Parts: sequence; C-alpha cells; structure tokens
Amino acid sequence: MAIKHTLGRMVLAGALVGGLAACDDEETVAPGGLVDDGSVACQDGLIAQAGRCALTGTYTRNLTLTADKEYLLIGGVFIDGGATLKIDAGVTLKGDLDQLSFLAIARGAKIDAVGTAAAPIVFTSSQPEGQRARGDWGGLIINGAAPINGCDAPPCTADGEGDTGNYGGSDPNDNSGKLKYVRVEFAGRLISEGNELNGIAFQGVGAGTEVDYVQVHFNKDDGVEFFGGTVNAKHLLLTGIGDDSLDWTDGWIGKAQYVLAVQYPGDGDQGIEADNNGDNNSAAPRSKPTLSHVTLVGSGGDDSDIGMLIREGTGAELANVIVTNFGEACFSLDQAETALNAWDADAMALSGELTLHHSIAWCPSSASFLDGDDLGGSAPFTTEAFFSTLNEGNQIIDPALMDLAGRDYRPAMGSPAAGGAVTPADPFFEQAAFIGALGDTDWTAGWATWAEN
Repeated sequence: MAIKHTLGRMVLAGALVGGLAACDDEETVAPGGLVDDGSVACQDGLIAQAGRCALTGTYTRNLTLTADKEYLLIGGVFIDGGATLKIDAGVTLKGDLDQLSFLAIARGAKIDAVGTAAAPIVFTSSQPEGQRARGDWGGLIINGAAPINGCDAPPCTADGEGDTGNYGGSDPNDNSGKLKYVRVEFAGRLISEGNELNGIAFQGVGAGTEVDYVQVHFNKDDGVEFFGGTVNAKHLLLTGIGDDSLDWTDGWIGKAQYVLAVQYPGDGDQGIEADNNGDNNSAAPRSKPTLSHVTLVGSGGDDSDIGMLIREGTGAELANVIVTNFGEACFSLDQAETALNAWDADAMALSGELTLHHSIAWCPSSASFLDGDDLGGSAPFTTEAFFSTLNEGNQIIDPALMDLAGRDYRPAMGSPAAGGAVTPADPFFEQAAFIGALGDTDWTAGWATWAEN
C-alpha cells in the first residue's frame, strides 16, 4: 500500500503538465501549450495528437469515447462536476509516458465503461507492444461518497493517493458508474518514493457501482485497492502485479466473488493484503468484506511473499479460497486486534467477525502458516489454529489445478477443489460447488491478457 500525499490537485497537475485544462460547454484550454494538430477529427473538447484524441485536464460535462478512435491520456485527467464519461466497447485509452497520466473519476461523477468479451475496454501504456512495462502510466481512480474510517467525527473524508481527489461520505449506495470487461495494464507510476498509484483505486466507492469482468495486469503497485466504501465486484483478474494483487483498508465492507490473482516471477508481494486501519486498528466502520471463490497463485520464489496477510484489525468472511505456491507462507495473521476482534472470549470460539472456511492451502516450498511479528502474546489463537481447527472445511492439500504453466487454473479431474464449497448466504453470491475462482468454465478466456510486455 502506498503512502498518501496531499499536495493539492492543482499543484501536482500544474507541476507535471503545465496547468490543468478546464473543459466546459464551450471550450477546452490545453495545458502546457498543447495544440490540436488536426490529424484526426476528435469530439468537441478533445485535442488531436498524432492520430489520437487526447484527454487532458478536467472535464465537467458528459463525454463519450467511441471505438472508431484511439485515445491518449496526457497528465491527470479528471471527470468532475457530476459529469459522466461513457466509454464504448472496444475503446483503447493509452497513458502518455512523458507525463504522470491517470484517469480520476471525482466524487459525484460517473464512469460508464461497458465492454464485451469480444471487445473489452483497455487502458494501457502508450509504448509499443514489446516495450511496455509496469509503471508506464498512472492508472484508474474512482472516488465515491460511501463511508470510510479514519476520522474522529464521521462521516469521514480523505484525499486520494497522488492527489487524485477527495472521497468518502455517508451514502453506502453511492453510484460511481459501471466497469465491465475492462483491462488496466502496465500502470502504477511512481509519484515519489513510497507513493505509487494502484491499477484501480476504489476510494470510498458505493454499492450502487457495478464492477464485473475487470483485469489489472502488470501494475507496479497494488492491482486493485479498496479504500473503505461498500462497492462489490465479480470476476476480478489480477496478473503480474508488482506489489499486492488485492488490497483493502479503511473500512471496506463490500463483497467479491470469483477473484483470480496470479503472480509472475521477478516481482510480487502478497496475494491479498487485508487491513482495517493502520493508525487505529479498531477504527469504525471496521473493514469486513465478504469474499467467496478466490484463487491466489504465487510465483514460488523469493519475490513471492504471503498468499493472504490478514492484519490491522480487519474483519472478513473468506470462503472457498485456494492459496498456493507462495514463497513465504500461504496465510498470516498480524496485530493482536485482528485476533481479538475475531474471538468471543465468553464462548471461547470465533465471534464471526473474521472467518475463513472451506478453503485450501498448499505452499509446499514454504510455511503454510505464519504468525505476524505483532500478533502479540495476548492473541487467543495462532494462524495455524485459525485455519486448521477453529474454522470449518479447510484443507492442507494440493488443489490439483489444471495447468499452472499453461495459465489454466481450473480444477483438474479428481481435484479436491472440484467440490465442497459452501457459498455465503447472500443474494449477491452465485451458488457454486467448486472451491477457488474457476470451475469447469474459464471466465478469463477471450478478453484477458497474459502478455508480459
């Protein structure tokens, strides 16, 4: 997780691109002397640059990007003032390499990005194929008005990493739009030491937002991070992430089903890093998402850390999870507040605030379980006991996935992951008998990428 900085949007963007572009119903003022070169007929308010339509600065009216053109993000691009950015199926947007380029959806604005399996929407590097790399551009940031923690007098608000906008509020059903069949590639640009953008940052995003079939690929920092909020997601694919594949903090209480995270050799930390609040582990609202049908595949080497690191007081219901091939451990619990919140001292049993059931751990080249340095002697159980005896249906066994080298993460014939799942009793979740992110059908086929550059 990157460190938050609050330099102010105008200061940062002005330093990077020579000032923001202001867009209203009449005109767009280009920053840094950017001039329309006439190479392509762009929508009103966009600027032609070498055959692409460039977005730059702040847009406060509705804008539609059509698939007959290619688009370039130059510097920080903000959708604000209640506007909606509609992106048609098949559109490609490229982040300019020379600027710190990113797309930020402000609180109250919306993104309507609905692709298809045959024509996904792709956010990618402006570099040619074969020359792309992690951190070529910034990423996608969505700011909402749903609850977060971290202040003394809720409703709390906060400033996004990299000065990407204010987020948080009191509306758990806040709607920031739609993401469906969307890929975000080669993002995560370093802003300053210890401060990098995520592939997609959901910052105080509400449950009215729709997220389904979304991939983050080869991001330099975290793949997807939830900063509080209540947003739900299905079919998340996180591949080749340089830091944590999936991260949550600051009171996220959403839901996710079908999450596949696959590390590549050479870089990668946790499969999941799960926090409540690092400054106040008991802060409210406490993080307590529900995740079902998750597969976390480490690269197996020294650059692969922990499959699932549960810490800093987070709650959660974690069901039907496969964790395999991580270099340090499959599971780890850290901070005493994490375990104390999960425990009912009167009943001498789990409280239900943190559970992990009907799951498989298989990290034969490392420890299956690791107690964090700050778990504390007052913690009522160890990580191993939490997995093996206090929760139901967990196994330490090879999940026998189809073909790790061939990128086929479905259960093979006879796999213990082919059945035995118990799906959370919530209408958001589809009933599925298999453990892990994939059953007989590979939902990544046709729209996802595995290319390293």
